[in-house]
Amino acid sequence: MFFHSFYDLARIAIVGVLAYITLIVMLRFTGKRTLSKMNAFDLIVTVALGSTLSAAILNNQVSLVECVLALALLCAVQYVVTFTSVRSQTFATLVKSEPALLFFEGRFLTDALRRERVTETETLAAMRSQGVADLDRVKAIVLEADGSLSVVQDKGGGLDTLRNVRGFPASE
Repeated sequence: MFFHSFYDLARIAIVGVLAYITLIVMLRFTGKRTLSKMNAFDLIVTVALGSTLSAAILNNQVSLVECVLALALLCAVQYVVTFTSVRSQTFATLVKSEPALLFFEGRFLTDALRRERVTETETLAAMRSQGVADLDRVKAIVLEADGSLSVVQDKGGGLDTLRNVRGFPASE
């Protein structure tokens, strides 16, 4: 239960180091975007990379070559999807969600909250976490494509950053 063999320990050390180095090299080739969390697809790839690395290190049924192939496949798919989504708005719409307006000009948008399955309590927590105590200072709260909540404070300027947000009056 606590110890099987030195072979298992050596395998974990060797495969772990080699798989890690391989992942670092692949990430250098595919760029920073591979590990970004700009949307749900990016987050899934990041988690899958970690899971693949973990499986290769801890599961002696997974060879180093299988791990390298799986990591390369995930990095390649991420690269192709992001490359294509930057060049095709139609494709980008298929793989990415759009941000949604949850609070605007002093009122919660209950239909949007319900559709996105977010509570008022969660939006208030987002305000507090960003140091905002007064609802009157908040112009908008946006559920971003990556699942985070952005609080836009009313500083007397325009609302240009909300132009691609679902539910923003000027975007409909």
